[in-house]
Amino acid sequence: MFALIATLAIQALVSMAVLTPPVFAALAAPEIGVTANGIGVYTSLVYAAACLSAAVSGGPIRRHGAIRLSQACLVACALGLALTASANLALVLAGAALLGLGYGPVTPASSHLLIRQTPPARRALVFSIKQTGVPVGGALAGILVPALVLALGWKGAALAGAVLSVVVALAVEPVRRELDSDADPSARGERGVLVAIRLVLASPALRRLALASLAFSAMQLCFSAFVVTFLIERVGLDLVTAGAVLAAAQVAAIGGRILWGWVADRFLPTRQLLCLLGLVMAASATALSAVTASWPVAAIAAVTVLLGASGLGWNGIYLAEVAALAPPGKAGLVTGGALSLTFLGIVIGPALFSAVIGASGSYRLAFLAAACFAAIAAVAVWRR
Repeated sequence: MFALIATLAIQALVSMAVLTPPVFAALAAPEIGVTANGIGVYTSLVYAAACLSAAVSGGPIRRHGAIRLSQACLVACALGLALTASANLALVLAGAALLGLGYGPVTPASSHLLIRQTPPARRALVFSIKQTGVPVGGALAGILVPALVLALGWKGAALAGAVLSVVVALAVEPVRRELDSDADPSARGERGVLVAIRLVLASPALRRLALASLAFSAMQLCFSAFVVTFLIERVGLDLVTAGAVLAAAQVAAIGGRILWGWVADRFLPTRQLLCLLGLVMAASATALSAVTASWPVAAIAAVTVLLGASGLGWNGIYLAEVAALAPPGKAGLVTGGALSLTFLGIVIGPALFSAVIGASGSYRLAFLAAACFAAIAAVAVWRR
């Protein structure tokens, strides 16, 4: 129980830290000397750094322990937010890199810890509950950061987020010694960014899962990044209504992560469930591409909620399956390698989505392309 609570809190705070700058981007951009659209470059830099740090996290987890490394990640995120508050472009970019370096190892560390402490019959549910930390962090960013901006300004909000990260790092210290009992300072884990990725690609089952996650994560970020703009510009909803629709999808993602974990533990093998979720996200993205101003708001919300529950809710069972397929003692290393491919989808997915919109002028084609890749990934997961 302590392991789940600690890893959930850490996951929520690093997710909040990563999502804090996009919340105040419009206010910060003029002082930094860039346009608000520059947040796309900032976000890509965050996840590019996360790709690297996730891949090399296996050795540090073995040497220092999952909680100690997670504490270091929280401190890195705090420093990243502090540098962002400087409003100096070079330091802001360095802050983005630090946020990514802090974000990447957190999930491999939690997988290393939870795989040891969770009975197989509850593994998918526990991993899924832990992964609710991502949408919980997003919700915290959406609720707390605007209030902090109003009270302290955007720089103060960034520094407040940094303080919260440090507070959580200190809060888990009392349980660190117990949870990091397997840490071995003399261990010399595999080195190099490509080692963990090669380990994943060498296993057919892990390879299919990781490559499918690339498509699924691209869908996840494309939906989160573009759905509000799509609903406002092409469907004609007002900002408040479009925001409420997105919020409903995020709530569905939290519920979906827990529900899919329970289903995977009790009723349906994880591989088959991931396949079904991929097909559902492909179908719901196809339906979203067909939305027009004539659709009732309730129907639009239903489609986005379905895409939220599937396209934002698959992560927990995916990570549980990756950890279960990892060789003994290498759950952190394998999870890091798999997440490098997952994060790659986050880096390139929105860029390709935006390129399709720019070339065709059509959100419909962009959503259909994302749906096609999700369906292909779903079929790949299904194959034995």
